[in-house]
Parts: sequence; structure tokens; C-alpha cells
Amino acid sequence: MILASLARYYRRLATETDEMGNPKVPPYGFSEEKIGWILVLDKEGRLKTTVPNLTADKKPQPKLMSVPQSFKRPGTTPKPFFLWDKTSYALGVEANKNKAEAKEKPFTPSEKTFDAFKQYHLDLLQNSEDEGLQALCRFLQNWQPAHFAAENLPAEMLDANIAFSLEKPTALIHKREAAQTLWAGCLKSDEALEGLCLISGDTAPIARLHPAIKGVFGGQSSGGSIISFNKEAFASFGKEQGANAPVSEQSAFAYTTALNYLLRRENNHCLTIGDASTVFWAEADDNATAQAAEGFFAHVFTPPDDEQESAKVFNVLEQIGKGRPLQEIAPELSANTRFYILGLAPNAARISVRFWLDTTFGQLAENLAQHWKDLHIEPSAWKKGKEPPVWRILLETTPKRKDAEGRLKKSESKDIPPQLAGEYMRSVLTGRFYPKTMLTRMIGRIRSDGYISGLRVAVIKAVINRNSLYREELKMGLNEETHDIPYRLGRLFAIIELAQSSALGELNAGVRDKFYGGASSSPHSTFPLLLDNYRTHISALRKGRKAKWVKGDPKKLANWLEGKVGEIIGVFDAETPFPRHLSLEEQGRFVVGYYQQRFKKYNKQEDGNIPEDIEQTNYLADEADSENEEN
Repeated sequence: MILASLARYYRRLATETDEMGNPKVPPYGFSEEKIGWILVLDKEGRLKTTVPNLTADKKPQPKLMSVPQSFKRPGTTPKPFFLWDKTSYALGVEANKNKAEAKEKPFTPSEKTFDAFKQYHLDLLQNSEDEGLQALCRFLQNWQPAHFAAENLPAEMLDANIAFSLEKPTALIHKREAAQTLWAGCLKSDEALEGLCLISGDTAPIARLHPAIKGVFGGQSSGGSIISFNKEAFASFGKEQGANAPVSEQSAFAYTTALNYLLRRENNHCLTIGDASTVFWAEADDNATAQAAEGFFAHVFTPPDDEQESAKVFNVLEQIGKGRPLQEIAPELSANTRFYILGLAPNAARISVRFWLDTTFGQLAENLAQHWKDLHIEPSAWKKGKEPPVWRILLETTPKRKDAEGRLKKSESKDIPPQLAGEYMRSVLTGRFYPKTMLTRMIGRIRSDGYISGLRVAVIKAVINRNSLYREELKMGLNEETHDIPYRLGRLFAIIELAQSSALGELNAGVRDKFYGGASSSPHSTFPLLLDNYRTHISALRKGRKAKWVKGDPKKLANWLEGKVGEIIGVFDAETPFPRHLSLEEQGRFVVGYYQQRFKKYNKQEDGNIPEDIEQTNYLADEADSENEEN
């Protein structure tokens, strides 16, 4: 299923061109490789010049070039590529690995690999009449590794991939008609066994080894394999290598080429979630519809920098969540478009499939809309047009650290548990229950680092509601009607904290710093002490003592705070008002109640008794959401 979908995607890509008018994927027998240098030869095979083939970035990188296909080179016997290769093969030199000697002797000869490259090409090209191929033959016959220094070639070239051209840099030898005809003949292997291809259903030569898949986050630079049978333990019925899962050479080329295209970050088809590289693509009646679906999905998980453009994308999800048909909201998107999502993770030289989703775009859009609906909370955990992608949510499960100046440092993705990332991504995409580990991690992080961000609370609310962990659903905004004790305790804690900050101003360690852990887990032993402190702060307000940001009458503020406390505890049992312990789910409801009460934005229309400066009083600078983290 996965490989067949990738093979179909390759056929679609083969009909499309990039911005420069070049095919998006190479034809059969070719692959896109990073070629750093081009050696320009004259017709006699003499080296005219070397031309770098690098990007214009601050740190120039080799450009991708379509060349005769590469392959894995296991074992000790060197096997060269056709008409291009690393300098150790094509020129017989490699960078000196001895750093102490490298300054005076930057390269060392690699005669064994050069001899293999030279003999391979002389055997293939010697009978050709093409002047470009003959020029390369003459070059290889005359070239010696020692010539690298004599020609004064740049040390930056060492270990890079190089290609050859005739007379000028653009006249690449591997693109000459004679070279491509010769290469097409090399692709036909008499050794390949014919069999029924599991992807195409055709009888064709079966690939013994499949091309390498490159670009999986954390994987080997040389690439890895999804299908590999290199040990007897993996084989069955006496079959060897690829015969155990017969895939034709052309189908193997198609699915690996498509996957390599998807994994290149510049193509905007790959997301890194935890340790998994997540690729996605679509199938539709026409390419424009498929591209529209792919672009929309990419913007959901990597929102555009332009806030207006980002708001448009999430407005579509909001409208879907309200039940409006997709075609009515965004006519360019089709609900019937087939959509595929594949999560890959490295495992030594192999690549493991973390998750696989084959669905319609309409169903996927509904699942994404439900996710954002579940996540929404008031006060909002993000600004309009600044919706957090999945990776940003997962970062909230990691510890919050501060620098020497007390500012939050950027969270590190390496701290995200890999298994959790995959499970959470699967929940978002499929609409299934969120992993309960998200609740455990969020509550644990809040208790350990004391950072109650809107995003953390939003995730806690979403998990409790979607997973039906409580009979009463948590509302999007402050619920003053519910009799849920943990939720009301959270609200009470918020009012107690507000009373302290109103009376005493900014403190090095306030109520929340000292008592949040105890209040949220063991209310019975913590709240009596908190209420004693609360009465002291109310008394101070009534005596006229107040924080500098309290501009109005502190007595009026004290009355408002006391009214809130009376309303909250009015439903508590008189004899045992505070539970001895709160479970994990109850601690979740506690923090939701705290957040919604602590940061609620009041207005006069809601309650005429609200002090005019309540919003100022209800604000702490270090409580801003994670957008304040350093980038």
C-alpha cells in the first residue's frame, strides 16, 4: 500500500516541472545527487578548469544535479558510479584524516578506488566515438593522483562529488546522448531474476537491492532502507536479498525517488515531529487540486510567517468545525482528494515506519478542525494568526529553563519523548483519543518548573475532554456554574494569588511558587494555610495597602475578591471542604480552573462591581505565553 502510493506519486511528479522548468524528479536510472564541482575537459582530455557548483548561501552547499543513479556500496570491493563520483574515486585523492598533518599535506592518495573508477570507465567508453566520452577516457589514462597538487586544485574539492563537462561547464558529459544510451544498456542486468512485482503486478526483473533513502532526520548520511534482507534470519524459502519481497527494478526506483523528493526540506513535503520525519502527498483528478491539498496541510503544520495568511488557513478549519462544507469554504480544495501521511524514523541502516495514514482530505480536515476546537481555550493561548504547530505543542512537554537574566530559553526538541511525538501526531491526524501521557507530562512539567502557559493548559483541557476523563466537559471559557470541586479549587487558588499580588506587589516567591504543588495535589493540608494568608492580604487592602499597579480604591478590590471567594466555596461541604488528595485528572481540572479564573478578561457589561483596574491587577509579566521564549 505505502510503496504503491509512492510509485503513483512518482509518476505524477514525472509530469511536473520546477520553477526553472526542469523535471521535478529524474527519469529511470538517474538520481539527484549533491555535485559540488565540475571538471571542464578539452577534447584531448586535458583539464581546462574546475568550476564550483555551489549554492549562494552564507555556507555554500553543493547543488543537486540529475546524474546516473547511485547505489549502495557495501563491502570492501570498490564499485564506482557512472561519469561522476567522489574525488577518492574520480581523482584518486581524499582529505587527509590526520588533522596534525592536514595543513601541510591536505590530501592522501586513494589509488584502489581510482583504479576501479578508471578501469570501469575505460572498459565501457573505449569503443565509443562520442568526443565527450573519448575526452574522459584520455583524461583517465593520463591522470595520476599526484596531479591534484600539480594542477593546484582547491582543497575544498576533496571528498566532494564531481562531474565532468566538455569545453564549458554547462556541457555535462553525462547528459550527452551517447552517454545516456550507454547507461541505458548498463541498466539492463542479465543477472536480475524475473518475477511478479508486488507493486505494479507486472512480471519484470526484480531488484536485488533497493536504492538508498536519504534525508530521514537522525539517519545515516549515506541513506537507509525500508526493504532490506541482508542476513539469513530475515530470509525465507531459501531466497536472497530482494527476492524475499519482490519489487521490480523500475518500481523500486519509483518509490525511492518519490520518497527522496518528499524528504528534501526545500520541497515543503516534510515535517520533523519528535524523531520522526513525516512526509505527505495527495492524489486527485488533477495536479492543481492535489497541490492545493498539500499546500493547505503544510500551512496547518508550519503556519506562514504572514499572520493574515495563517489566519486564512485556520479560519477554514474553524468553519469546518462549525459544520460548513469544505467545498463551500474553499472551492480549490476537494473533500474526495486522497491524502497520504507517512512517519519515518531511523534505525541504524534501516528506516522504520512510525505511522501511516491513508484517508480522504475531507476526513483529514475534519480531524484537524476537531483538534483545534478541542485545543481552544479562553483566554486564548495564542494570538490570531499565530496558531502553534504540533511541534510547538510538543515542546510544552519539555522543561522550561531560564537564562541568567531570568528570561525563558528556547525549548529543545531533543527533550521530546519520541514515542509521545508519534502517538500525539497520530491522534491529531485520526481524531482518536490523545495519549494520556500528554496529560501526565504537562502536569508534571507545571509542578516541576512552575510554568503555567496557556498552551499547556489548553492541551490538558483537550485531553480531559476528548478522552472523556470526566463526566462533565470542561468549557472553553470560565465556568462559574459548575460544582466540580477540583475546578473550583483552581479558581480559589487564583483568587488567593490575586489577593496577594494586589496587596504586596511583585515578590521573589509568591503563593504559586511556594504552594501550587501542594494545593493541586493535597488541598486538605494546603488550603487552610492559604486562606489564613488570604485574610491577611484582604485586611491589608482594606487598610489601604496596595501594589503600585492598583490605581483604584483597594477596599473596592477587597470586596470584589471576597465576593469571588464566597461564590467559589459556597458549594463546598462545610465539614470537609477540601479533599485530601487529587488524582491526575483532577489536577488537570484544577489547573484549567486556575488559568481561566486567573486570566479572565472582565468587562463592565458582565459585572458592574468589577474594579476598573482589575485587568492590571490580573496580570503578571512572566505569565505571557511561550511566544516570549528566545528564538
